[in-house]
Amino acid sequence: MQNDSALLEFFQPGFVPLDLPPLAGLMRARPYLDAFITLFRGGEEEVMVRLLVLREIGARAQAPRWTPQDLQAHFAYINPVKLETVLKRIRDNGLLVWDSDEQLYSLSEPGRIALASIGTLVQFSDGDAELGYLTAQVAAGQSVGRVAHEALQHLLARLNELYRDFEEALESQSEFQIRKAQSKLESVWKWVEKGTEVMHSILDDDTLDLQTLNQAQAIATAQSRMLRLTSVFQRRLSELAAQRVHLGESGLTSTNVADWLRRLDQDTLANLGRDLLIFHPEPVFVTADELLDISEYELISRERLEYIESALPESEVAEDVEAMEVERLLDAEALFEELGALAARGGSAELFEQVLADTYNVTAYRLSLLSLLGDADAALEQSVVADLVRLPLFLEAEPGVELLEHLEVAAISRGRLRPVDAVK
Repeated sequence: MQNDSALLEFFQPGFVPLDLPPLAGLMRARPYLDAFITLFRGGEEEVMVRLLVLREIGARAQAPRWTPQDLQAHFAYINPVKLETVLKRIRDNGLLVWDSDEQLYSLSEPGRIALASIGTLVQFSDGDAELGYLTAQVAAGQSVGRVAHEALQHLLARLNELYRDFEEALESQSEFQIRKAQSKLESVWKWVEKGTEVMHSILDDDTLDLQTLNQAQAIATAQSRMLRLTSVFQRRLSELAAQRVHLGESGLTSTNVADWLRRLDQDTLANLGRDLLIFHPEPVFVTADELLDISEYELISRERLEYIESALPESEVAEDVEAMEVERLLDAEALFEELGALAARGGSAELFEQVLADTYNVTAYRLSLLSLLGDADAALEQSVVADLVRLPLFLEAEPGVELLEHLEVAAISRGRLRPVDAVK
């Protein structure tokens, strides 16, 4: 092992580095790690040019070997002296192999593996790169029957981090934070679904060891928790929407104003507040150290949202919110009475029979209430909707739609309402 003495300096006397399992695994992969060390040592500009040259050399699949003249001609856009320096570095460190008999260059095995790893990473540079990359690593391992425990651990850790971030957004009671978290969940949705498919395949494989199966089970549980957050986000946003303050009959709400103010720069905000205060506030309740600490975070560490131009919507006459809430309450009570009678007699009914009303809006509202049947979170509330959710009924969806002869509702999804005992 090269540089044994230098490595020993990092450890306490008496410790043998190769006796440490985590380090021993890294040392076994030393030839491949050396390839990354070669590529990424030095300044950012040097690294980018090395990656460019290596990727171009590896991209010629039909003729993977290169003559020196081919390299000079292909990289004519690079300074010849700089190009020779790059080629010498990757050649001296074993990423590029020179065949003296045929006078040709070709990529070495470590160079090809490093290039493939970088290509996979670049592929996931859009969207949630981390979750997509980790899911791809697990899926690739599962497809060849070699699922790495480390890849499963990283995927589980990322899922738990995302779930914690989503929970914090819900606990903040901030509409802006919840919408941001909901958007994040939508961006990673496809990777969560893909991960669910992969976990099903792993759990069905009887040849894997118990540790792998336990990790896969934990990942499947984390993914299920995350998928349930979709309805939680929507319900919490609906609750916040009901709490919005309507500004007279302008059609604007407090949320519209808050969103508009968040997009203004400091000078504009200062001008808006000019002459509104008869004295300047003096924050004597804070110390200089606290101000410095907060300023450092706000100016350096805090991640800023990309600037999005936001304008207030045109004013219009606001709807009578109180009247709408009363009307919805009456609709919910009417549906609860109908379903309560159905549950009391232990009968079943077609979905459209219980949902269809005189107007499209009422029909859609009744259908949305039925989708909450059995929802444990909604059942905890104290309202007629919670009473409805606790009814011993089960909504059994069926493929296709039911065509109706109705003035406002042309078709509705097929399904049946059945007693919970009959489902069990």
